[in-house]
Amino acid sequence: MITVLGAGAFGTALAISLAEAGQEVVLWSRNADQVRSMQEVRENKTRLPGIIFPDGLQASDTIPAESGPVLLAVPMQHLRELLLSHGDTLRGLDLVACCKGIELTTTLGPMSILAELMPQNTAAILTGPSFAHDIAKGLPTALTLACANAERGKALQQTLITRNIRLYRTTDTIGAELGGAMKNVIAIAAGIVIGAGLGESARAALMTRGFAEMQRLALALGARSETLSGLSGFGDLVLTCASPQSRNMRFGLSLGRNESFDPTITVEGAATARAALDRAAALGIDMPITAVVVAMLDGKIGLHQAMNLLLSRPLKEE
Repeated sequence: MITVLGAGAFGTALAISLAEAGQEVVLWSRNADQVRSMQEVRENKTRLPGIIFPDGLQASDTIPAESGPVLLAVPMQHLRELLLSHGDTLRGLDLVACCKGIELTTTLGPMSILAELMPQNTAAILTGPSFAHDIAKGLPTALTLACANAERGKALQQTLITRNIRLYRTTDTIGAELGGAMKNVIAIAAGIVIGAGLGESARAALMTRGFAEMQRLALALGARSETLSGLSGFGDLVLTCASPQSRNMRFGLSLGRNESFDPTITVEGAATARAALDRAAALGIDMPITAVVVAMLDGKIGLHQAMNLLLSRPLKEE
């Protein structure tokens, strides 16, 4: 049995894909009303409407005491709370983080939080270019599964592969988690560029320099460059910066157009930008795009000031 904690769109999509592959899956939500609805109508009407659950998928507001791998598909800023609340139940199980971001209060990523709170567990992270609707519909993608324990990583890879999700394995958990986190920040910036009508050339330039920024931070923290060039870094960056299906890009579009944005939608890149900038400052790393995103989020500068700040930087070699 596989347990997915978090019945948002992405957690639900993973649960559907795993169940379609023949796994017995429990999709957990703390909301008893949501669980009741999912069991009755066999779909997640609030987060992923129109996609019927396979027979092997059951919804529950109770975490099974005995389970195979547990996928942690809650928003990044809620991961610590989940682990603190259910640590005893999860003790000893393989935990796979499916959230992308950096914790605002501590500047830690999901793997560091798991190491702090659940040191006795095998921990991994599942990340890469993936939209929930694509996965739930059975459309193909490839993801990175990062686990420091190579043997456990191989076992998890075999367990979690599905008919439409191909998994590539790495032991570089730092690179995988930072690629998945930082691409959300750059996606906000890309959305701002398109929303403000600055054009596709500007977006391409921003993505390229944003990728360099992602690498600077990740490599300083011990990541491997090939991980950032793979699915969890470059691959996810391309997807989230190119499609308004990305919540982070849609949020950036609204900033660039000076429009309001639905406050109930989780935008992981907003908190991650602030946390990443704090971490980069402590390491003495220059992250101009991230700094501009944070300044715009805080209302300290507008679009034209942001453009001037980036375009007036000292000239240098690429």
